[in-house]
Amino acid sequence: MDDDPVLLEVDGGVAVVTLNRPERHNALDDAADALLHRYLDLLRSDRAVRAVVWRAEGGSFSTGRDVAELLGEPGPGPVGAGGDGTNGGGAGGANGAGGDGAASAVGTALLRRALAPNPFEQLDRSQWVARLLADFPVPIVCALKGWTLGTAFERALLCDIRVAGESAKMALSAIDHGLVPDSAGVAKLFEVGGSSLALELALTGRHVTAAEALRLGLVSQVVPDDDLDEAALALARGIAARPPLAVRLVREHVQALAATGVRGTLGRELVSQTMVLGSRDLREMREARAQDRPPRYERR
Repeated sequence: MDDDPVLLEVDGGVAVVTLNRPERHNALDDAADALLHRYLDLLRSDRAVRAVVWRAEGGSFSTGRDVAELLGEPGPGPVGAGGDGTNGGGAGGANGAGGDGAASAVGTALLRRALAPNPFEQLDRSQWVARLLADFPVPIVCALKGWTLGTAFERALLCDIRVAGESAKMALSAIDHGLVPDSAGVAKLFEVGGSSLALELALTGRHVTAAEALRLGLVSQVVPDDDLDEAALALARGIAARPPLAVRLVREHVQALAATGVRGTLGRELVSQTMVLGSRDLREMREARAQDRPPRYERR
């Protein structure tokens, strides 16, 4: 259905997977992630599919994982221009700062914490999509525009080809929220530009424009936003028209040249992120922001 958080269409050997939460800048909550995983799992066993386009509705590709959901917090307000993967751009949702609205928000947070699986289970489930992308049997062309942040940026890096609209702004935003990248994005950045690029983007969380992404080799081309979908589809259709055995072998040759650390990285990142989510420093960071004071970190 058109109101599903992820849509799937297959035509002439090309599958189009669309993120469909434009009002949330396509933030990936549990429902969207589960449907994305389901569609990718279906496509990998469909021998009629020879290429995939991954795109999004609205002005952004995705602001990444809905961190408010991961932390068991009540639903956030609208994502602003700085809503880089936490969806915490607003001060709150429909409830106000006090009265019954605040009590309702606290009750919702407590209920969500009680019902949610532990962080390790949630992160492991999130990594299913990353593992599918890393091992996908046919090429995936990713069409990036607007905000492409956090987990969404990491997953885009796992795709074969990335085309960017002129509006695209990309970042590994986890560090801004006291977290670590956990979907092999650092490993893929290391493949593209070495340790200096990987560390700079992972440790600063700075935004990379489409033009800089092209210069760094993070995307293969930049086009006007209005031409983005057609450019990605043209690439996918061209690949799908080629002999599939030759396409598979070319991909295997390129993958053999790249670093082999994606799977190992995912395992280490899963453990690291679980540690961070339970750390005193993360609680202190969130409390300091809520109280508008400098944080007092203890490195634990």
